[in-house]
Parts: sequence; structure tokens; C-alpha cells
Amino acid sequence: MSAGDGPSSPGRLKVFLGSAPGVGKTYRMLDEAHRRLGRGQDLVIGYVECHGRPHTEAQLQGIEVVVRAERAYRGGRFTEMDVDAVIARRPEVAVVDELAHTNVPGGRNAKRWQDVEELLAAGIDVLAAVNVQHLESLNDVVQKITGVPQRETVPDEVVRRADQIELVDMAPEGLRRRMAHGNVYAAEKVDAALSNYFRVGNLTALRELALLWLAGRVDEGLQRYRAQHEIHKVWETRERVVVALTGGPEGETLIRRAARIADRAGSGALLAVHVARSDGLADTDPGALAAQRQLVEGLGGSYHSVVGDDIPVALLDFARAANATQLVLGTSRRGWIRRALTGGRGIGETTIELSGDIDVHMVTHERSGRGRLPVPGTGLRRLPRRIAGLASGLVLPALLTALLCLVRGSVNLTSDTLLYLAVVVGVALLGGILSALLASVTASLLLNYYFIPPVHEFTIAEPNNVLALVVFALVGTVVAGVVDTGARFSRRAARAAAEAETLSALAGSVLRGDRAVPALLDRLRETFGMHEVLLLRSGAPIASASAPSGAPAAPSGAPAAPSAPAPCPEASGLPV
Repeated sequence: MSAGDGPSSPGRLKVFLGSAPGVGKTYRMLDEAHRRLGRGQDLVIGYVECHGRPHTEAQLQGIEVVVRAERAYRGGRFTEMDVDAVIARRPEVAVVDELAHTNVPGGRNAKRWQDVEELLAAGIDVLAAVNVQHLESLNDVVQKITGVPQRETVPDEVVRRADQIELVDMAPEGLRRRMAHGNVYAAEKVDAALSNYFRVGNLTALRELALLWLAGRVDEGLQRYRAQHEIHKVWETRERVVVALTGGPEGETLIRRAARIADRAGSGALLAVHVARSDGLADTDPGALAAQRQLVEGLGGSYHSVVGDDIPVALLDFARAANATQLVLGTSRRGWIRRALTGGRGIGETTIELSGDIDVHMVTHERSGRGRLPVPGTGLRRLPRRIAGLASGLVLPALLTALLCLVRGSVNLTSDTLLYLAVVVGVALLGGILSALLASVTASLLLNYYFIPPVHEFTIAEPNNVLALVVFALVGTVVAGVVDTGARFSRRAARAAAEAETLSALAGSVLRGDRAVPALLDRLRETFGMHEVLLLRSGAPIASASAPSGAPAAPSGAPAAPSAPAPCPEASGLPV
């Protein structure tokens, strides 16, 4: 390829991630370089820092090194990778060490990872190395563990975008022996290092951080594979606990129980999901949902919102897309009246029946069986609303008639009429205007036949009773119409609330620092259960969010502001 030619495609990045300083990531990277040279690839070293380690220096033999650029800074002269020289050389592969390094002022990039992005954009593959303590999202955690601040960091997203990540790991005892033999630091620094940064506890914690961070990256790859191959069965590679939230007062109890289940699984992930019904949800409290979201995120979990009319199906679809192994639900808040009106089967029972290979935990709480009556139009889930309403328009007036016949003589005609009117209103709540009209006609005929003299005949002896029956039919019809209109407005308001909740979640993603466009697209895809979302401009896609991923990765921090360079970290006593 000539110097003037543009790359046919971006280069590929392979990162060697060290669990701690001294585990041999640079040595391992150079070993990979020798293997590639042996396969005939054109490879050069853009920048490698050996820190005086003889075994690492020996690995440089036989590999072409691009001459570094010299820069003056604060009275001294330092060397940095010459990005322009590497691009002009046009190798197939470049080796670049210390990805998080802060460049000496004078070049066009403040950080070395930005230099690497230029090489990749030029079509050059890159082998790079970085330690886990330099990842931006783990910077404060590492400082708490080791007591040593890390001034040089690299955004997690830069490493996550790598085509390959190889963990270079070593047991704490083995690393301490390597240090004691003088293979990491000079002899005069070994004792201080072993008694401070390189204590067994510190190394064990750093090792676990590296394994967990890489496990998240591997999990993302697994989810992409499952989506590409349309695999819907649960693969129990990692415990993932999904807790279903309604916005009710039992939410905090469920979240903490789910968090304990995830904690007992070791590296289990916690996901909270709220299903916003497009036709309304009875007891959703936006303030409670916001507080529960904060609690979930405070416990290290992630919050999600999806839209679905069939709540059990929506829950299980989300759980399977996330490859969840366990689902936590609260026991029903429906009282006996609501169970009688809506049928004995609730969301929990239906979810258990449809769960398949996902374990379902039903958690009791203080609100069990103490819920409110359903909002009009939302209670009947299994039977079509219209059929159930029409049936009730025939059955309920007949049941009331049988009851009133049993107490004939103790209740006057006025009370009979009011009770029939109450039944008509109840039918309107259940089935809408058509069902209420049927109930009104049925109630009028039954009232006439059984209770208005002469009884057991469809005639009326007194004109006053005719007026009462006509007024009854008119009032029943008007009330039914008002109730039905109110129910329809309630559903519209609920749908608007669901849309507002989705927009709030999208805005929150951006405010929390997620990349704006990808965050919006990913939230839209997840919320409405789509496989892929494309953002088009003049018919051409400019951004996309595809197929379900499991627990979302923690947002990486923004690049740190350039600080004074540390060209010789070893001299400062910091680990490298």
C-alpha cells in the first residue's frame, strides 16, 4: 500500500489486559509479535517500555523498531511514539505499549490511546497493553484498595471496542516470587513494593476486578452471538436475576431480596424491569419507581423499562433476551374481591406456568392481598373485555333478581330499582357502553316482570311506575356512557404516562453520561422489544442499536484531562 492510499478498512485492535503490574503483559505481547513475524506479517514496534526488565528486553530482538519522536518538556527531553512515522511506514501490525500513557505536551494527541486510534483509522492492526488499574471505571476502586492514585487512565469503551482482549494473569504468590527474584523492580525497591502495593490482599482484589471486568466483555460477546443465531433458550453461564417492579410499595423488599440472591451467586447480575402497559397499569407510582430505580443502581444493578400489554409475556421475553436464570416477583396484591372479578389466575401464576427453564421466586410482602380494585378496563387480562362485559350484562342482573326474590317484602321497589342501577354501573366498569346497554335492557325487563305490579307480567298498572322504569333506563344508559368515557380517557392517560416514562428513561441515560444517540436507540429497542433500531439520514443509516444484550456495561468515564506526564513511572515509585 502506498503512502497516499487510504485504508480499505480500519485496523483490528488486540489488547493484553494485565491483572496487576509485573504479570508479564508486555512480554506476552512481544511473544505474540514474534509469532506473527513467523507467519510472515509485516510488524513493527511503535512503542514498548521495558522498565529495565532483562527478559522483556530480550524479546525485542529481531523486531523492527520505529524511531521515537523527541520532545522537550520542563528542561528535559523525552521520547514518545512517532505516530506519523508509523503511518508512513505502513506496516500490517504495530506494537504499542502502555495504552493509558499521557503524552508529553507537543504532539496532537494528549493520550496514547488516541494515537492508537489514528493507527487503526489508517488500517494498521495494533497490539496494545494496559493494566486493569488504568481502566477509567475502576480508577477510584483501585485507589481505595491499594491507596495509590492512578493519574493515567483509559476510557473503558476504548478497550471494550477491541476485537480481542487477552487477560494476562498470575496468582498473587507467583507474582510476589517473581518480584523477589528481581524480575519486576530493581532490588532496592522490592521490599517496599511487597509490603505496600503488592500485598497478597491487594493483588487478589486486582485479579478479581480484572476477571469480573473481562467477564462482562465476554458476556456481551455471548449475547451478540445468541442474538445473531436467534438462540432463545437460557444458557446458565452466569446467574442473572431479574426483579419485576410495578411501582408498588413492595418494590424495595423485592429489590433487596433479588440483590441477596445475586450476591449469593458470586458474580451474579441484578436487573430490574418495569412493564408499562400501553392500556394503563393500576397502581403505578412514578415517584416510587424513581426511588426504586435509585436503589437498584445503588446496589450495582441496572434498571429497564419495557412496554407490553401482556405482563407475564413481556417479563419473560425480557428475561430470556437478557439470558436471565432467575425471576423475582412479589405475591399478588389483589384482594378477594378483585380475584373474584378478574379470575383466580394472576400475573405470578401465569408467569410460573410460562417460565420454562427460568426459576421464578414468589416473594411475600406486607401488601400481599391488600390491593385496590382494578382501574376500569385493566382488570380482565385473560378473557376478552367485550365478551366478559356482555356476559356480565346478562348474568349479573339475573343473579340480583334471584337474590331480591329471596328477600321479597323486606325491600321496596325504590331499593330494587337502585340496586339494579348499581349493577348497570358495575357492568359499565367491566365491559363498556355496549355491555351496560345490554344490562340496562335486561334489568328493565326483570324489574318489570318480577317487581312492578302486576308481577310476572310484562305490563305496568300505574303510570307512575312507567315513568320510574323509563327514568331508570335513561339514567342507566347515561351513567354507563359516562363511566365508559372515563375509562377510555383513563387508558389514554395511562398510554401517555407510559410514553412519558420511556422518554424520562431515555433522558436519564443521556444525563448519566451515556453516549447520547446510541443510548437513545438502545433504550428504544429495549423498551419496545425490537431486534434492531436504525437512525437514518436521507435514507442512509448513521447509527444503530441491535439485538438484545444482557446486563448493560457500566458507562465508561470520559477521558481524563491531560496532566503532567510521567515519562518514568518507576522513578516515582508508582507501579507500571
